[in-house]
Amino acid sequence: MAASLGQVLALVLVAALWGGTQPLLKRASSRLQQVHERTWARQLLQEMKTLFLNTEYLMPFFLNQCGSLLYYLTLASTDLTLAVPISNSLAIVFTLIVGKVLGEDVGGKALLVLSCQAPSPAAVTMAPSRLSQQLGPRTAWRQPAACARDANRRPQGCQRPWLAEAGT
Repeated sequence: MAASLGQVLALVLVAALWGGTQPLLKRASSRLQQVHERTWARQLLQEMKTLFLNTEYLMPFFLNQCGSLLYYLTLASTDLTLAVPISNSLAIVFTLIVGKVLGEDVGGKALLVLSCQAPSPAAVTMAPSRLSQQLGPRTAWRQPAACARDANRRPQGCQRPWLAEAGT
């Protein structure tokens, strides 16, 4: 069953509503005041009151729920194997875009070293201790044995930093 253009556009709108509101919800929830009550029931009521009276949190939440409603309505006429990948994968893209626009750190620092492409000169000159701090304590610099054996006839790619588990 092929999806119509309207169904695909509805799924893209769902992704935009879901992905676009996630960074806004994260920002608004980080600015909320902490509530402490004696009983769990009073705590729950106080937290709900704090959330629903905060328009900075409530507007993205409402838009996010509109995306969920549209997703539910679209699933009635769209193939599930098409709806889930489109909406979820595009939601991640929209989250990254809106997060970047809002000035969030979207990550990707260690991705350069772990990629198959040649790293930039800045990554090559990065101190091993700094790299270990970014990637965790179990990582270290290591060149393959073929690179260390014959310095005059190095295989292609020996100038690149090689990442390996410490102790291997």
